[in-house]
Amino acid sequence: MTTRAVFFDVDFTLIYPGPTFRGAGYRDFCARYGVAVDAERFATGVASAAPLLETGDDAFNPEVFVAYTRHIIEHMGGTGSGVDAAARDIYREWAACQHFELYDDVAEVLRGLTQAGLRIGLISNTQRCLTSFQSHFELSGLISATVSSFEHGFMKPHPSIFAAALERIGAAPADAVMVGDSLRQDVEGALNAGMRAVLLDRAGGATPALAAVLGVPVIRSLRELPNLVIG
Repeated sequence: MTTRAVFFDVDFTLIYPGPTFRGAGYRDFCARYGVAVDAERFATGVASAAPLLETGDDAFNPEVFVAYTRHIIEHMGGTGSGVDAAARDIYREWAACQHFELYDDVAEVLRGLTQAGLRIGLISNTQRCLTSFQSHFELSGLISATVSSFEHGFMKPHPSIFAAALERIGAAPADAVMVGDSLRQDVEGALNAGMRAVLLDRAGGATPALAAVLGVPVIRSLRELPNLVIG
C-alpha cells in the first residue's frame, strides 16, 4: 500500500519533558505560590491523574488539563489557595518549547522520510505553537502541515482533527499513516478516520495483544519506522 504522508503526535512521540515538568520542577512552581509539595510523589501523582484526561468529550478544553495538573499537585501534598494558581502556571508553561527535549531519533528519521518523498505532518493535542516547535528544534523545512487541538477545537481521537490534517497535507486517508504513543488518541483515532497507524512504545509498556487485534505495528524507536512506510 502506498504511503504519501506520515503524521506524528508531538508530546512523548517527538519530544519529552525536561526537568521543569518533573517532580523538582513541580515543587519549584508550587513554591512560587506558597504551596509545599513532596517531589518524590510526582510519578504516582501523574499515574493517578491520568483518568482525568479521559473525559469522553473530545472538545478542546484547557480546564481539563488544569484539573489534571491540580490533581498531581494535591497528590504531592499541595493544599491551599495557591494550588490552582500553580496548576495554571504549569499549564501555561507546557506550551514553551524550551522546557522539552527532542528524542535523539527524531531529526534523522524525519529527514530520511522527507528525502524519500513522503510528506510529514503533526497532529497534537496541545496549545503549543507548532510553528515555534519546528523552529526551536531545527525541524523547519521538514514539516508540510500541522494541526493542534487548540486551533482546531477538537482533540484526537475526534475524526475531524485527522480530516483537517489530511486536507492540509493533500492526502487521502488510505495513503496516510499516523504515528504516536497513545493507543486511543493516535492509533484508534487514525483507524477510525480511515488511516493506517503505528504505535510508538518507547518504554515497552504497551499491550502487544491489543495492538495485534487492531492490526497495528508496534515500534520501540522511530528508527524502525522507515521500513514500515517506505517502499
